[in-house]
Amino acid sequence: MSMAIQSQFDPYDSQSFYDEMFESDGLVRPHYDGAHRAFTRMKPSELAARHAKLQQRMLEEGITFTLYSPNQSEPLERTIPFDYIPRIIPKHEWDTIEKGMKQRVKALNSFLRDIYHEQQIVRDGVIPRQMIIGNTYFRPEMAGLEVPHNVYMTASGIDLIRDENGRYFVLEDNLRTPSGFSYLYKGRSLMSELFPDLYLSSKVADIERSLNVFLSSLRSLAPSGKANPLIVLLTPGAYNSAYFEHTFLAQQMGIHLVEGRDLVYKDHKIYLRDLRGLRQVDVIYRRLDDEYLDPLAFQPDSLLGVPGLMNAYRAGNVAIANAPGTGVADDKAVYAYVPDMIRYYLGEEPFLNNVPTFILARKEDREYALANLDQLVVKETSLSGGYGMLIGPAASQKEIAAFADAIRRDPGRYIAQTTMQLSRAPVMLGGAMTPRHI
Repeated sequence: MSMAIQSQFDPYDSQSFYDEMFESDGLVRPHYDGAHRAFTRMKPSELAARHAKLQQRMLEEGITFTLYSPNQSEPLERTIPFDYIPRIIPKHEWDTIEKGMKQRVKALNSFLRDIYHEQQIVRDGVIPRQMIIGNTYFRPEMAGLEVPHNVYMTASGIDLIRDENGRYFVLEDNLRTPSGFSYLYKGRSLMSELFPDLYLSSKVADIERSLNVFLSSLRSLAPSGKANPLIVLLTPGAYNSAYFEHTFLAQQMGIHLVEGRDLVYKDHKIYLRDLRGLRQVDVIYRRLDDEYLDPLAFQPDSLLGVPGLMNAYRAGNVAIANAPGTGVADDKAVYAYVPDMIRYYLGEEPFLNNVPTFILARKEDREYALANLDQLVVKETSLSGGYGMLIGPAASQKEIAAFADAIRRDPGRYIAQTTMQLSRAPVMLGGAMTPRHI
């Protein structure tokens, strides 16, 4: 077994937090031994050269993400941060994660089916009615509407973290238009090209079939069970932050990449305009939020969607993935009830736990949170991507006071969570292995 004490890797503190590669005594965890040996044998100059080549390839292939900030006059397009030290998850851990993900998504899908139909979970008092009908992302237009095979979510993005003891927790659920999986495929292909010895010497789980499985899922949603349905990926356009992913997925799955202006509503159906005229669309994999999908049903000034789309959807002539209205299930207050959903719908205990969460609409939770804001993380329930957050231990007194006022004004808008000591993994920085939280 290797030791963490290597000249180009000193100093490396693996005691303060759970570290993915190193034990607290500096020994390399068994499943990281091969990767650690491979990197310690390389000279810093060789590592730097491979890093430069990696970044160059990402630029050449346009593997980027666009950042928007109110302080910038122009958006900033940058390559996705990518480090070539792999994160290695042993099979026994992955098996638990996989079971936990399947269980969670199954329960969330059952919840969505329920709240847009019988609302039995509300009637049984498991979750408050106001948390549903007062939710920003609850779509009354979906009430009573049957979706193909009762599948509301074809793709989901579940955020996981590990605490100081190495235990996995679900941080949040992303169910509306989750993004990011294209970077997994590109990262895997770049690693196999630039570090072939490391890649081939490891028993790496294959991901190549995953896109075919996803494509099959989309095909299965087609109305009337068409054998060769016409599937399109609906993008907001080239200025969207995840546009690289949209183009990548459309290309890899062999489906059409379209904007709203490429589609037309006619006779309760949706058609694609192309050189062959109008062709009926069967499935829309949408990458824009509900409010932009159809200006006749949602936000009237939207130029990104398709006027009449919801009429075609209600008529059963087109499928939308993910279904409109799924956002109600990834609300951060609803998140706190997912373990209860698993017990209610599946009769099982959760394989993966939530981060301890306080619902600030509850008087006792609110009083505790207000007294301990400097120790908690506060999140706005309807936002994602790190927006509308207070990280208590890192916040100023002014920021804490501002959040306290906001919570008192509208407590139902916020939740608070226990501050978790996020695990760390090594990244290569200037030829040295350096820990970073993940």
